[in-house]
Amino acid sequence: MSAPTNLSSAAPPPSVSASRAPLWATLVATFFGIGRVKPGPGTWASVATVILWAAAISRIPLHSQPWATTVAAAIVTLIGIPAATRVARAARLKDPQFVVIDEVAGQLVALIAVPLAWKTFLAGLILFRVFDILKPFPIRRLERLPEGTGIVVDDLGAGLYALIIMHLLLHFGLLTT
Repeated sequence: MSAPTNLSSAAPPPSVSASRAPLWATLVATFFGIGRVKPGPGTWASVATVILWAAAISRIPLHSQPWATTVAAAIVTLIGIPAATRVARAARLKDPQFVVIDEVAGQLVALIAVPLAWKTFLAGLILFRVFDILKPFPIRRLERLPEGTGIVVDDLGAGLYALIIMHLLLHFGLLTT
């Protein structure tokens, strides 16, 4: 008997088509449908995250903003991993493009303790997307983790790389607010 293959291009057997991810998981994993926007659903999810987070963080006292961003990233990660797992299983794909909650989590990590300014948020967006697409060592290895964990954790790695570069740029005055 052969190993299961990716059946995304073929019609699934009747038993598979009846298997669907729960609505909550689909809403979370696709970031309320943004994952269905073409082209580049991951980029659209990152842009939406930056815009929504800029609006949210502006209402939080300055001294609490780093913690708020860290907590938001942790919550998105903790909810995103099981949601991504359920949706990927239902789609019978290892890492479906329409699952973008990983971009939301990684983008939030890239914005931890970053001053609220259009330049810093734009730089955070660009840095995160570059690292998410290029996946430098050891990020690509994180994709090998099982199911939703691999889907989300590699983007947390990209967010961490972006965060480090962002704070180096800020520290050395190469990026000003």
